[in-house]
Amino acid sequence: MTDKPVPEMSFEEAMTALEGVVTQLERGEVPLEQSIALYERGAELKKHCAKKLADAEAKVELIRAAEGRATGTAPAEGL
Repeated sequence: MTDKPVPEMSFEEAMTALEGVVTQLERGEVPLEQSIALYERGAELKKHCAKKLADAEAKVELIRAAEGRATGTAPAEGL
């Protein structure tokens, strides 16, 4: 697990870190206090990923609108 601050992570870095958190929690091999800390980090990573996706979708919408194309996106599943 990286100690890089979540706000500084790219979407890909955050997704990789989130996958690592989920794997550790699923194994159940970490002490309770560490599990809580992992869960908190996972929630922060999930929120960061959702924001990055929303920002990307907004940019695509602006591009499509500027081109006179239909707008509207479906939300990303699982976030």
